[in-house]
Amino acid sequence: MELGLRGQRALITGGSRGIGLAIAGSLAAEGAAVGLVARDEAGLAGAAAQLAAHQVPVATATADVLDPAALRQAVDVIAGQLGGLDHLVANAGGTVGAGNLTSAGPGEFTATFALNAGHAAELIQAGLPHLRAAGGGAVVIISSITGLRPAPRTAYAAAKAAEIQLAATAAQELAPDNIRVNAVSPGSIMFPGGGWDQFRQANPADFATFLDTQFPFGRLGQLSEVADVVTFLLSARASWVTGSNIVVDGGQRYPSARRFS
Repeated sequence: MELGLRGQRALITGGSRGIGLAIAGSLAAEGAAVGLVARDEAGLAGAAAQLAAHQVPVATATADVLDPAALRQAVDVIAGQLGGLDHLVANAGGTVGAGNLTSAGPGEFTATFALNAGHAAELIQAGLPHLRAAGGGAVVIISSITGLRPAPRTAYAAAKAAEIQLAATAAQELAPDNIRVNAVSPGSIMFPGGGWDQFRQANPADFATFLDTQFPFGRLGQLSEVADVVTFLLSARASWVTGSNIVVDGGQRYPSARRFS
């Protein structure tokens, strides 16, 4: 299926590794120019070198997405290098501190919200002038099945639920600008150095139980399985899909190998 992304321009936060880099690779394979935002300059350089094989324009900008001014500057820098923007992917996220109400330090719950839903909102606001200039576009927010099914960590779960609602509400607000907004909620994704890879190494027995009991297909998800869905949602082939939350979890049951004590 031809997705019609050749020559389009997409910006991805948290784009130097993991799901973000996989999305960039999938878009680049379709001929789209990609811009990556992350904190680690060396990681961005490595990601750009990896994407060079697709022979599409690649721009990078170093920024902490928790700093709205730095994020806005990064968006403008990448838009300048790529000649505009057609798509945004709010992929950066995670948990600040311990994550549960009974264990989080002061301000950590709020910081987790800012890292996830807060950064997604700031990204959309920063990118909006560029999408309008392009005549419209598409936005995808990377949420999580933890935003749908309660599990540790509490702050992350609440923030991811907020991202799903942000996508649904922003889709209504931005439709007059010909901008679609969707969320994608991955289940547990395995990749080298990722969170579940680290958990498996640190807690082999708990991970084995998790794998044996929660996955109908007997495995965790792969990066490409998330990236391909995001790429489709950004494309014109998904022109009548907005305000949706697409779950990519292989039928996963409980969202986490962790349990509340």
